[in-house]
Amino acid sequence: MDEQGQPGTPPLAEPARAAAHWGFAAFFAGIGGYYLVTLVLTATLPGRFTQFESAGRPVLGPLLLLAFLPNLFLGLGPLVASWWKGAGPARDFGLLPTWRDVRVGLACGGFSLFAGWSIGVLLYLVHDGAVGGSPLDDLGALAGGRSVWLALAALFLLLGAPLTEELLVRGALWGALAHYRVPRLAILALTALIFAFLHEESWRTLSLFAQGVAIGWARMTTGRVGASLVAHGANNLLPAVYLFFSVS
Repeated sequence: MDEQGQPGTPPLAEPARAAAHWGFAAFFAGIGGYYLVTLVLTATLPGRFTQFESAGRPVLGPLLLLAFLPNLFLGLGPLVASWWKGAGPARDFGLLPTWRDVRVGLACGGFSLFAGWSIGVLLYLVHDGAVGGSPLDDLGALAGGRSVWLALAALFLLLGAPLTEELLVRGALWGALAHYRVPRLAILALTALIFAFLHEESWRTLSLFAQGVAIGWARMTTGRVGASLVAHGANNLLPAVYLFFSVS
């Protein structure tokens, strides 16, 4: 009932929490698809890149996007499950950002950047500079120079990766844990930990966990994936710019 006692429906901006019972299946489907595609690419493309001469490196441009192909499958499981079992991503996850999502997301994304940078510098100092290199350097080298392919890769890093990872972690997994009444702070910590391990960069696990907490805080504050999507995109802005402009 609405305030006048008339039958009403919940606003479309609010996530449909009742649909979250399928969240675990969607989460594991996304993870499974990710590792299956990674396995197929690893098995079918070993040493493929080394077969090109340096003069032909521009041909590698389209292959650059293959590095992001497994990431697409992270979000595919939640999307299919939402369309099949739920009310659609906009209702199930609160996927389309509102103005409040944008404000909260930008604030949390800025804090995520600061946390990741601060912890990264601290780890660098503690280990006397002995930390792993950025995978973005490898992608830039693969592109063989600034090109439309590198621009597309940077765009995916800015928009595509946040969308797929948020659908998986702060969408399907968060919704499933909330459905079974797991405490909010426990959900925040667990999803941040999954987010960190998902990137498979052991030397960055601590900073990725802190960034996951900051991004997840946007989801927890608003109850919507749209806010964490904005936060994740803001967090990825500098890496995307670095990926494109660091290539000579």
